[in-house]
Amino acid sequence: MLVGYVSDERYVAMSDVALEFRDASGNAVPARSSASGAVYADVSPGRYQVVLARHGYGSKIVDLEVKPDEPHQFRLLKDCLMGYVWPKCVRSGDRSEFRVHSHEQYKLELWRYGWKKELIRPVGWYDEHGPRATVQLTPDGDYTQVGAQWNRFGYTSPGHKQLVTAPERSGLYYFHAKTESGLFFSFPWVVAPARPRARVAVLASNINWNCYNNFGGRSNYIHPDRMPPTPTINARLELKRYTDPEHINYDAEEYLPLSFERPEPINFVPEDEQVTDPIEGRAPNHVAPAEWRLMGWLEREGFEYDLYSETQLHFGALNLDDYAVLILGPHPEYWSARMYYEVKDWVFNRGGRLMYMGGNGLNCEVELPDEETMIVHNGNLRQQRDGRFESRMHMRQESEANLLGVVFTDAGIMTAAPYQVVDAGHWAFEGTGLQDGDIFGRECLHMRIPGGASGHETDKISPRFSPENVKLLARGTNDNDGGAHMVVHEPDGGGAVFSTGSITCISSLLVSDELSRLTGNVLKRFLV
Repeated sequence: MLVGYVSDERYVAMSDVALEFRDASGNAVPARSSASGAVYADVSPGRYQVVLARHGYGSKIVDLEVKPDEPHQFRLLKDCLMGYVWPKCVRSGDRSEFRVHSHEQYKLELWRYGWKKELIRPVGWYDEHGPRATVQLTPDGDYTQVGAQWNRFGYTSPGHKQLVTAPERSGLYYFHAKTESGLFFSFPWVVAPARPRARVAVLASNINWNCYNNFGGRSNYIHPDRMPPTPTINARLELKRYTDPEHINYDAEEYLPLSFERPEPINFVPEDEQVTDPIEGRAPNHVAPAEWRLMGWLEREGFEYDLYSETQLHFGALNLDDYAVLILGPHPEYWSARMYYEVKDWVFNRGGRLMYMGGNGLNCEVELPDEETMIVHNGNLRQQRDGRFESRMHMRQESEANLLGVVFTDAGIMTAAPYQVVDAGHWAFEGTGLQDGDIFGRECLHMRIPGGASGHETDKISPRFSPENVKLLARGTNDNDGGAHMVVHEPDGGGAVFSTGSITCISSLLVSDELSRLTGNVLKRFLV
């Protein structure tokens, strides 16, 4: 009978996995997975202890009730070096547990990422004595919903708890793990202040990180609503994004939860990479490695800041009234309604100043049932193509242009180009030497889509929902009128919003003198 399927951490089918079904009487039935990952075994329905093994992967023992017509999803984890810290976002003085998967002993260090990489301290060497004892186990089934649950097994005694206390200084921290043979992996840790120390708060986009994180086989872009019933054999032949010319990511009514409690390979930073180096690879250009460039620029220019995560804003760890300025990073695409309306009220009614340094931001509402889980409300976009709605946030709340002054459009997507000055007389351009029509922001560290500070995904002024007093400062020179709109609007009551409308903009801050001066002008003005 068909007992189940075997897949790896990407939900890719695994063939030739050895299985052994042991019943209560001590009988054992061997089996092997087929090319599709399917497991056919000569067993009857009932309870078994199932042993799985394959070279290059962690072996596993599963207690299982075999049921007809209910194939079980066995999951194995490849031998590699990978890790995460939990909780991923804390206050200074709080403790988190590092959870590392390695098939050989490894050394762990804690670093702070700012203008310079700063070694905070070595944490130690780890191998846990037993053979392959640092090889982690993941749950079977779709663990993108419930978390990877590393350190759940074998870390029961106080001596095994791998806890680290968050440093006093707020910022973006990274753990560096390195094995005897030279394997390297890095993973981030957001440390907020125990109490406010600066007048600027920066928001790390950890909700966005989780939406793009496909560890376990699901993200908000791969199987966003739910796992398919069988593992992937060949993505180009099976996934709708490659086989269906009419495919759109979001065509379901409901989307199953995504857990924050998973490794985030997309946030990996190479060991020798410095803040002024190009950002190589597809994923890092719009998540934590790109946000590091913002922190580096702030420190280079002498601006003090406190760092928080988006979930800390949602759950009340960040009191906006303690700060004069809130800065958003390159791609804060997913926000809760609570976050959106709290920031909007702070800007429009309490004099808050918002610097939105990214593109395609606040575009979709998420629900946060708890600090470990999120549910994305993408909606069914096939039903929303009549032009009534500007975004997924608009479908459930309102257009984000009401706050940001701009909203994402498809024009210019996956292109990059410099900005062109539109209003050189505005105070933001003071001291830049730029005149109307001049080009700036040619230089950029964003290597996924090279070309300039306006790119990857871009926002424009909404003719329907941007505030009436929005001022266009510059626009990207991307083809087909797809350039980002750089804008300022100042509501009554002392609040203000500056928006760059571009994911690639932050990646230009450290290498474009004009953009750096302009951004510094805005931040200094907002701090007055």
